[in-house]
This record gives sequence, structure tokens and C-alpha cells, in this order.
Amino acid sequence: MKRNNKREWFQDHRGIYEQYVKQPMSVLIEALAAEFQNFAPEMIANQKVSAYRIHRDTRFSKDKSPYKTHVAAVFPRSGMDKHQGASLYLHIAPSEVFIGGGLYMPLPEDLNAIRRHIADNFDAFLDIVESRRFKKFFGEVSGEQLTRVPRGFPADHPAAEYLRFKQFLAARTFPPDVATSSVFFKSVVETFKAMMPFIRFLNEPILKTRRIRERQDAFFKF
Repeated sequence: MKRNNKREWFQDHRGIYEQYVKQPMSVLIEALAAEFQNFAPEMIANQKVSAYRIHRDTRFSKDKSPYKTHVAAVFPRSGMDKHQGASLYLHIAPSEVFIGGGLYMPLPEDLNAIRRHIADNFDAFLDIVESRRFKKFFGEVSGEQLTRVPRGFPADHPAAEYLRFKQFLAARTFPPDVATSSVFFKSVVETFKAMMPFIRFLNEPILKTRRIRERQDAFFKF
């Protein structure tokens, strides 16, 4: 696909994509849906929501290649849109297998709620991101950061390092051949299990503020 990223070539080889890329991802999503019932029942795994299309959005990109060169899936929290809140994510590319998740493009009000949540519950946050399990699997939290602590928080706040984050991400990467190995599914499941305390912490303030907003909206309708 990378060498022949053209519509004509893809149409001639669509059957290969359907059989060896799209269908295996569909099977993986279904298998994860069953696994989530054991450790993350609030996370959504279904073909309609989770699977990303192979087509690239080229409207705002100088690269007009029509197709992605990886296959990916996202598993959002129920009650939230696909790209809102903290989610689980994976992709398989010729160069790597990437398994992780977190908060990628938060709404401003959600980001502010999470920063306040971290500031008010910093010990609980540290218990997650500095736990032996988190460090073993992910190392540390990653994502874009501000150069300074955001307005509304003291510069010397104990959580200052994390309050500067604009994204809250964590992931593991594997060689690409893991995707066809016997350990692949186990690696996905154990990674997502290790990720869930982080995901739940990030989603808690978002869910709370939305419930408050919904109650306020309902009140003012009367």
C-alpha cells in the first residue's frame, strides 16, 4: 500500500485488503468486546464505532495519498463520542504494532476538568502513573505539553509537571511480526488491562461535569 497508494491499485487489490486486513481486525474487535466484559465493561468495542476506515482525510493535508498505511481501532467509553474522553487504541503498521490509549484531543472544558481532578487528587494519580505495573508497561505519561503551568494553578503546585500536559497518553510498541504471532491477542488484552486505571481516572471528571451540565440543562427547561 505504501508503494502503491493509488485508488486504481487499491481497487485491483481490494479483495486482499478485505480478507487479510479488514476481516482480521473485525474478528479482533469482536474478541475484545467479549474480553471487555471481564475487566472494562464500560468500554465500547464494535465494528461500527471502533474500526477506522482505510481512507485518509486529505482535506487539510499536503499529502493527498488516499489510503492509510496502517489499520487501527479505538475503544471509547460508553456515553461519549468516539473521539471524546479517554479511550483505548491500537494500530498495526508495517513498522510496528502500537497498543495504548489515553486522552488525545480533549475539549477545552474536559482538559480543564482533568487538570483540576489531578490537582485535587494528586496522590491517587501518582498511585496510578508511578505504580510498578504502569511503569513496566508504559514507562511514563506522554503527550504534548505547555511550557508553563496553565492559568488558574500555582506554578509550584506539586502536580505542576502533569498540569502542563495537553494530552495524556501511554503506549507500548512491538515489532510488526507480533501481529501474526500467538502472543498478539494476549499482549493486547494485558496492555489494555494495565491501561484501565489511567483511563478511568481521566474519564471520571469528564463524566462528572457532563452529568452536572445535563442536570442544569434539565432544570432550565422547566
